[in-house]
Amino acid sequence: MVYPISILCIAIVVVAVMLGKVIPVFEDMYKEFKGAVLPKPTQVVIGMSNSFTGNWYIYFGIIIAFITTLSAVRRNPRGRVITDALILKFPVIGNVMRKIVVARFTRTLGTLLSSGVPILDSLDICAKTSGNKTVEAAIYHAREKISEGKDLASPLLETGVFPSMVVQMIGVGEQTGAMDQMLQKIADFYEEEVDVAVAAMTSLMEPIMMVFLGGLVGGLIVAMYLPVFELAGNIG
Repeated sequence: MVYPISILCIAIVVVAVMLGKVIPVFEDMYKEFKGAVLPKPTQVVIGMSNSFTGNWYIYFGIIIAFITTLSAVRRNPRGRVITDALILKFPVIGNVMRKIVVARFTRTLGTLLSSGVPILDSLDICAKTSGNKTVEAAIYHAREKISEGKDLASPLLETGVFPSMVVQMIGVGEQTGAMDQMLQKIADFYEEEVDVAVAAMTSLMEPIMMVFLGGLVGGLIVAMYLPVFELAGNIG
């Protein structure tokens, strides 16, 4: 997410400079066109510029308040639970995050079990290092059921967090007595899936962000040059 966030910050700075410094110059020039009616896009952009130059501190205050509120929500236990659940439900990012969670859980649990750590202690460690409150609650649910004498696969399936294929492979590992090896194989598979998914997202995101930034800045420029184009057409 570093790349899109960087592009978004650059877009905010560029638009702020254009609204505060560049467009007022065009506005002063167009005021000399006595009786001329500016095109609607130009009027909208000039209106945005006037609003920004007169109330720039409000706009930046809104951005800072949004970032501060989001940070506070993430620090709040209840807010963290809600946001972590929403992250897993996002159309594209949620699928990648779920794969990351599965890879982390299976890799950690497989390593701990192969090192001789008891399964209850291993699950406790996996829950604390999951990085997602929804996944943490699911692991603790499985841990509680195991302490009651049940297997690992069934309670993991009940949570709905882990894919059914993963749960079935864990069940096979439990039945064959080679769960640590099965967990390592699952981790290998999902780590590779994460690499492929992130590479695809990055390659797709780059042109989208470039089009977004170019369209935003280009739209402002075209809107301000429309009166010049009309004037040239009338002279012609």
